[in-house]
Amino acid sequence: MLYMLHKFFHINILGYITIRAGISFFLALFITLYLLPKFIRWAQKTSSVQPINNWAPERHKEKASTPTMGGIVFIGATLIASLFTIKFSNPYAIGALLTLFLFSLIGFQDDFAKIKKSENLAGLKARTKLLLQILSALLVSLYLCFMADFNTDLYVPFIKSPLFDMGSWALVLWVLVIIATSNAVNLTDGLDGLATVPSIVALGTFSIIIYITGNAILSTYLLMPHFDVGEVAIIASALMGALVGFLWHNCHPAAVFMGDSGSLSIGAFLGYLAIISKSEILLLLIGSIFVIETLSVILQVGSYKIRKKRIFLMAPIHHHFEMKNWSENKIIVRFWIIAMLSNLLALISLKIR
Repeated sequence: MLYMLHKFFHINILGYITIRAGISFFLALFITLYLLPKFIRWAQKTSSVQPINNWAPERHKEKASTPTMGGIVFIGATLIASLFTIKFSNPYAIGALLTLFLFSLIGFQDDFAKIKKSENLAGLKARTKLLLQILSALLVSLYLCFMADFNTDLYVPFIKSPLFDMGSWALVLWVLVIIATSNAVNLTDGLDGLATVPSIVALGTFSIIIYITGNAILSTYLLMPHFDVGEVAIIASALMGALVGFLWHNCHPAAVFMGDSGSLSIGAFLGYLAIISKSEILLLLIGSIFVIETLSVILQVGSYKIRKKRIFLMAPIHHHFEMKNWSENKIIVRFWIIAMLSNLLALISLKIR
């Protein structure tokens, strides 16, 4: 809508991606801040609260009455703010909205099933959930290939030219990236604000990378690939604003949880951002906290199956530190610091590609 005002009424300032990104940030922020208290009151009245896993640390029992599914509020705010500010003719922006919508829908189905049955493990069956994620990720990947005609070259940090053209194998990589990141953020979302701030930081980093990638002058100067993906920075900015509004109520002690409707869609969106910015490998650094959490689960399960011994007291790793009697705030803030430092390193790497 704002871009149409720029085109028809020659309001030049609305043609700039940075201006519309700023507007989308604050619009999503204010929508979330307005709607979330109403959602919390509704969730409390309808008992739409978070079922606690029986295996969770004992102090999690006090969170049993906390409303969940807050993700539908901040994802909804992101979509509204984005539709108000993006250029609709940009195929990458449409792909980003498609990613958010599809994965929030999967998450909502999972959350709703858990709430209805009042059981943490009573959501979608693992196979059903994975199948839906694969189909959604494949749909987004096919859209990039055939509707957006996106480049299938593989880039790695510190090397200025692509390694090779992946061809149809790009679909396999992109599906894996989207699904892996979606589930990684979902695993991380176990403490108040633990997944929220690293997500905001990662979105900020990707916003910068995507803005540079979409800018011919900046991308040439930094010897980075150039694609017309700049509009997606507006959507990333909207999600950042929405998450800041969500954090207002999600910081410890949380008044609401994002649920799978939030975590799955955030992760899938981060994977999408990594793909269109040719940062699939750099995503490991940008999403370091999500990588660490996922690896801890893989190592724990693998070790127990092979050696019948556990590496950690409990996985994901944030539960390990809880079992060691670290305070929740200490775990959360230290993980935030790691996320900020790793994203700073990722940004530094752009100049020395």
